[in-house]
Amino acid sequence: MKLTILGCYAATPRTITNPTSQVLEIRNRMFLIDCAEGTQVQLRRNKLRFSKINHIFISHLHGDHFYGLIGLISTFMLLNRQTDLNVYGPKGIKELILLQLRLGNSYTGYNLYFHELESKESKVIFEDEKVVVKTIPLKHRIYTNGFLFQERVGDRKLNIEAVNKHTIDTCYFQKIKNGKDITLENGTVIPNIELTFDPIPPKSYAFCSDTLYDESIIPIIKNADVLYHESTFLETEADKAEKTMHSTAKEAATIALKANVKQLILGHYSTRYSDIEHFKNEAEVIFSNTLLADDGKVFDFD
Repeated sequence: MKLTILGCYAATPRTITNPTSQVLEIRNRMFLIDCAEGTQVQLRRNKLRFSKINHIFISHLHGDHFYGLIGLISTFMLLNRQTDLNVYGPKGIKELILLQLRLGNSYTGYNLYFHELESKESKVIFEDEKVVVKTIPLKHRIYTNGFLFQERVGDRKLNIEAVNKHTIDTCYFQKIKNGKDITLENGTVIPNIELTFDPIPPKSYAFCSDTLYDESIIPIIKNADVLYHESTFLETEADKAEKTMHSTAKEAATIALKANVKQLILGHYSTRYSDIEHFKNEAEVIFSNTLLADDGKVFDFD
């Protein structure tokens, strides 16, 4: 599981920082999470292939989280993209994007599918044989979701020594990895547990966009391997956090602690602060396994 931070600062883009956008690579899937202005440039700067992005998740319709989407969709068109593109976001996102395309007399040469969200309960919005994605309802000034990405449990691992001992043909290997027992020609049944090792534990990543401190999300993100949680303010500006419906670094750390996650990543910093290390210092008092997001930073959790 690999996370590339394209942008992680609040409000408007600057020459030295970018608003929220990131790419999660998990089980050979590449998911774009939020798409602020500058996302295209950051994708190129980080050498991430546009063609591998087939699913985009937008947390809410504030500009610093989706104003780069129409540009990216248009660039895909200019690059003669043929693969379907799926966009998951709040109700209204389809109208916004299609209006811009229509007024610009621009039409994609690929299928563009919108999956509009309006439920205030956690819902599965994407799943295939390897990954499941659920919403994390958040409390912000407008309808907002975070997203929980979970690997499915993989195949069991072959115990080659045991398989060779029983002279089992390779044609049965997938059946064994699927957890099935094997019956030998003489009728002897070999339990699967003797032929395999447990699969690699599945990983999970929780992305919590703009939100007030909200303990109701804890059951959804409980025991996640990695939690990215917004920390727009330090505790000295807790009043501003409450007024604007954002969180402090201390509050993000408290959520991480109570949810028993393994790793916390802070982001969405207000540009009023000149040194983001203050966020880490504040959070570590409560939750020691804290990292700082920054533009261009890559986290590898394999």
